[in-house]
Amino acid sequence: MAASRLPPATLTLKQFVRRQQVLLLYRRILQTIRQVPNDSDRKYLKDWAREEFRRNKSATEEVRTKSWIQSG
Repeated sequence: MAASRLPPATLTLKQFVRRQQVLLLYRRILQTIRQVPNDSDRKYLKDWAREEFRRNKSATEEVRTKSWIQSG
């Protein structure tokens, strides 16, 4: 069997699409947070969103990430 010419860290198409969906969700969340009028609430929500995404950065279970994307 021939060795793959792709580097070992290359994403599959499914992983690439899921990553794009997660990034889009993150951007939409941050855009929505920008509309919050209160500065302290906005900062709290922004910090919370960043921490949640950072905490789940290494999640690879497709079912879990798909449900997060769908629930927004």
